[in-house]
This record gives sequence, C-alpha cells and structure tokens, in this order.
Amino acid sequence: MTSELRRWLSAIGVLTSAVNAGHDLKMLLDQIAATARDLLDLDFCGVMVPDAAGKYLKIVGASGLPAEYVQHVNDGQTIRLDVDRWKGAPASRAFFSGEPCAIVDVDAEPDSMWTDVAREQGYRSILSVPLRAAGEVIGTLNSYRASAHEFQPDEVEQLSLLAEHATIALTSARIVDDLREQHRLIARSEEIHERLLRVAVRSGGVSGIAIALHDLLGCDVVILDPYDEVLSATGEDRPEVDGWQTEVRADRVDERNDGSRLVRTRGRHAVIDVLLNGDVVATVWLLGRAEGLDQLGVRAAEHASVVLALEVLRQRTAAEVEQALRGELLAELLAGADSGSRSIRDRANLMGHNLGLRHRMLVAEARVGPSSATAPRPGSLSVEKTAVRAASEAVRMTSHLRPRPLIAAVHDTVVALWPENMTDPTGERILRRAVELADSHAIARVVAIQLSDSGIPDAYRVARGALSFASADQSAP
Repeated sequence: MTSELRRWLSAIGVLTSAVNAGHDLKMLLDQIAATARDLLDLDFCGVMVPDAAGKYLKIVGASGLPAEYVQHVNDGQTIRLDVDRWKGAPASRAFFSGEPCAIVDVDAEPDSMWTDVAREQGYRSILSVPLRAAGEVIGTLNSYRASAHEFQPDEVEQLSLLAEHATIALTSARIVDDLREQHRLIARSEEIHERLLRVAVRSGGVSGIAIALHDLLGCDVVILDPYDEVLSATGEDRPEVDGWQTEVRADRVDERNDGSRLVRTRGRHAVIDVLLNGDVVATVWLLGRAEGLDQLGVRAAEHASVVLALEVLRQRTAAEVEQALRGELLAELLAGADSGSRSIRDRANLMGHNLGLRHRMLVAEARVGPSSATAPRPGSLSVEKTAVRAASEAVRMTSHLRPRPLIAAVHDTVVALWPENMTDPTGERILRRAVELADSHAIARVVAIQLSDSGIPDAYRVARGALSFASADQSAP
C-alpha cells in the first residue's frame, strides 16, 4: 500500500468518524474543506448551499478562504443561482446540471460578477462538484487553484468522493434539526393543550380561553356566538382593528365550514370554527393573523376549538339544569303557589330573582303566519321548540341584569315575570329579539299584563287569552 493511499484512507477515516459523531455542522464542513485542500493540494476549498430563498449560493464551510471573502460572497450575494446550467458561476452550473463543472482559466471567461470576485481573491481555475442526496442536489463542493489548471478525471473523482462526506454531514444535520423541531412542536403543542385545558378545568370560561390564546399567539382575540354577539374579547383596540366586523358579516353570507378544517382565513384575520355535534356554536377571530399563523399556531387554534367546544357544552348543560329549575319554579307560581312563601323566595333568590319586587307578566309566542299550522315554512321550528329556544336566548340576554327576570318556556309560549323598575331593556324588546334569534322565520307577539291582587295565575290566563284573541282576529277573513 502506497503512502498516498494510506494518507487518503486515514483522512477518509477521520472524516467518517467526525460525521458519525454528529459534531457541529460548520466545524464538519470546514474539516471536509480542509481535508480536500490537503489531499488535492488546493489553494482554497469551500462548501456552498442555497440560501433560504433559493436564489444564491452561500459558503457554509471553507479552508484557505479569508473570512472577509466569505462574508463578501455571502452578504454580497455574488454567486447567483442561474437557471441556465450553461451560464453563471461554476458552482451554479454544477448545482443545476447535477454534474461537475470545471473552469481551466478564469481569465478566459467573459467578464461577470463572479469572475471579478475570482480575480479579486486570486484564483484562476475552479472545479465544482454537486452534493447529491436522494436524487436532489443540495449544494456544491468547490476547489480553487491560483494558477490555470486542467482538471483530470481522477481529480474530479477524488473531489466527488469527498463531496459525499459533505452530503452526509448536511443531510444528517438536517435530519437532526427536523427531529429537534418535531420534538419542539410536540412539546409545545402539549403545553398549549394543557394550558387551555387547565383554563377549562378551573372554570376560566370563554374569557380565560381568549386570554390564553392572546398570550400564546400574540394577537387580539374575539370570540363570537352563533349570532355574532361578542362572548369575549382581548385588547382595547379591538373595535379599531381594520375590517374585522365587515369580515364577520361577509363570513355569514358565505357557505359555512363543512367541518373538514377548523382553521380558515377571512381577509386579514384567521378564523376558528368551534363545532359541537356538527354545528358551529362559536367562532374565534384571531385579528391580523391570516398570514402569520405557523404550524404551531394552527395547532394552538385547533386545541382552542376543542376546549371551547367543551366549555360551550358545559355551559349548555348548566343552562339546561338552571332552565329546568327556573321552569319548575315558574310552573308552581302559575299553578297558584304563594310567591311570598319563604321556600319559594329562597329558591328564587338562589337563581338571582327577587319575588319581593313588583312584577309585570309578559307572555310571548311565535307565529309564522295564518297558514303555519298546516304548512310551516321550510326551516321553521315547531312552536314548542321555538319557545324553548327563545326562553334560553332571553335568559342569556338578561344574565347580566340584577335582579334577574324570571323567564321560562311554558308549553308553546315564553313567560316572564319582569320587575317593574327594570325599563332598560324592556321585557317586550328582549322577548321579541329572543323569538327572532330562536327562529328567523317567526314573528313574535308579546302581551304584557300588570299583576293585580288576583295574582300570577290570573295574569297568565289573561295574557294567554289576549294572545289567543289576537291570533283569531288575524286569521279571520
């Protein structure tokens, strides 16, 4: 075995060990360039890869090349990737052709930016070989000589052998980086899910989820119910964020999400649909994040959708229980129970009602026209279901009032005991709006009766009679 072969085998062994050890990528590429320079008796050697935009080649490993030259090439973007494989710098030609490219004498080449740089650095001949991985060129290994030189086939073969080590180093580093990024995404995703779920478990509610999203994604958040009323919002400048209200209206005109994806865009904003049993029960607007939502942001949005769906389900369950209790109390009062008894008042107080105040009796019903009984309009609910849904909407719209009006569905009507001193909003307006929200095809009729000494049952019968009379009068020829 000749000394030259021993030298090559020894150098290759050192490179193989260094690559397998997973050392710092730049150190490995510098070592590969230095090994090539030593074995092939080169003046300079460098490893180049495309920049992030894929427009220029950058030097990522070098031997013999001054730091000033490397910075000049990288910052000055002098080695442009020209799509014509027969033009441009040798490294560009090797990158696009996938074949080695040799220049015997730079002085014989047409003047260009890269020839000016070559003369400035002081090299006249160049050999560039591609770095190939899985059929793709990922960079080049470049050798430079200060004098004109005609590269022989064995020199091309030797440089190509060393290029394989550079390729392995680059691909290994990318695999490691990808694994690290995947691990980071998984860990961060779990952290996001745990934080949002912790908000829900601790009864942070919709507002807590909005704040968590604001902190996680760094943008203002608006959460809307199915009727586009704000459930929660972050940021004082929310109303001034350009265009979000207009986009909400446009979003309602378009066909809704089919459930295939939770996160979509609308104008400048990202929108998250919150689905429960296939229905959109809320939408989350991430203001100004249509273009800036990365993979992690999408995961956070999807987690938020799931947690919000759980929160809506929890609120609905609580509301149904409360509505049942409220309905039982109102049914007893309509049946003649004493509103002044301690047990009745205690039950009312627990739900925020004060039966010691003077009240008015309000009864509302939904109608869709004289023919509704025999031929209801497409999409219209039954009057009983409309009454239940309207009662729920009326309770939701009055949840902030103190004391709270006592509202419940009774058969096919919505009944409310409304405190006399509560005039803003009026009970009539609330019940009409609740019926409209419950069924857009319906028209609300509301009768208000002042409670007399005869009590709640009589007031209810009078109100029902007035509604029946109005319905009969409208249907008469």
